[in-house]
Amino acid sequence: MISGMEVLIKAEGLRKTFKLSKKQQKINRTGETKKVAVDNVSFECKSGEIYGLLGPNGAGKTTVMRILSTLMKADEGDAQIMGISVKKEPDKVRNNIAFLTSELKLDEFFTPNYMYDFYSNLHGIDAVTRKSRKKMLFDRFGVDKFAEVKIAEMSQGMKQKVSLVVSLVHDPGVIIFDEPTNGLDILTAKVVTDFLLELKKDKCVIVSTHIFSLIERVCDRIGIIINGKMVADDTLSNVCGKKSLEDRFFEIYEQVTGGMAI
Repeated sequence: MISGMEVLIKAEGLRKTFKLSKKQQKINRTGETKKVAVDNVSFECKSGEIYGLLGPNGAGKTTVMRILSTLMKADEGDAQIMGISVKKEPDKVRNNIAFLTSELKLDEFFTPNYMYDFYSNLHGIDAVTRKSRKKMLFDRFGVDKFAEVKIAEMSQGMKQKVSLVVSLVHDPGVIIFDEPTNGLDILTAKVVTDFLLELKKDKCVIVSTHIFSLIERVCDRIGIIINGKMVADDTLSNVCGKKSLEDRFFEIYEQVTGGMAI
């Protein structure tokens, strides 16, 4: 049982560097052979909170999320998920998280029913729990009507909802969502954001996004990441003051970069 306001995600000094190909150097108009994608990023997320990681495309948000979810190793630093090191015990971390990204695709040959049961078996979920939890999640996201439809035949929004449902089969304590509303219509996006608010009651949720309204609607705390660096990390109200998040973000962006992006 997770106690209230317990620190469930603790990132400390995360750093990740990538090599740049000749083509990438040309695209980025640089002669540098390496790019620092994440530079000494540290933050915490507690149970009962939704933490929003906000930044422009290429800022380093997805790299941070992949490190937290053990899909990528940091060059330096570490992160603790429910007290477990992502660097030292990645397998244990995976048992305690749900990770959803638009870049992770389900096998389109199978149905939601099959995929849900498959991942439930991987996590060792007993038949009774699997059945009741499947019904709750399928009903909540309208997947029940498509339970026996091949994923290849579904809309992008429905595929995203199936991915969300499958990622939650084991009822994890930490939810890591990279761009959770990406590609969704406004009605489906509302279903997802409402569910995020429900999930945080006894879990820790972290979302990365470039959508200001999503952060303002669901997040308790916010980290602003620009050029791989965490430039703000506080409650939403403390970061914004009396300004809108959009106005405050661009104010911070100008301060950090010395000017607006073109």
